[in-house]
Amino acid sequence: MSQIAISVHFGVAAQSKLTLLERYVDAAIKSDHQIACIFLYQDGVYHASQNIIHASDELQVNAIWQRIKDKGIPLLLCVTAAEKRGVSIEDVSPFTVAGLAEFAMISSKSDKWMQFK
Repeated sequence: MSQIAISVHFGVAAQSKLTLLERYVDAAIKSDHQIACIFLYQDGVYHASQNIIHASDELQVNAIWQRIKDKGIPLLLCVTAAEKRGVSIEDVSPFTVAGLAEFAMISSKSDKWMQFK
């Protein structure tokens, strides 16, 4: 069993990439791998924005993140990238505010680091 750290760099408009991420997470868990965390970085921080509203007939981004969180995977939001992009760090559930140094520590202890761009 390997431990995998994941960083997400794509914005919310790339909905097919989010679907691919969820499928990757499910496949990794099914193959007895552990996801150490998912770290939102660069434009990925927009996934934590409370100002983005999706129409009912579009992919429900928040529901996907909640399903991933429900699997016991820590979801981390880069505080610096969020602040640079004007994303409030006040109410970011299901994400936890973290720093790049924290993610570096987690990824250094992991067997693999996957980037989704």
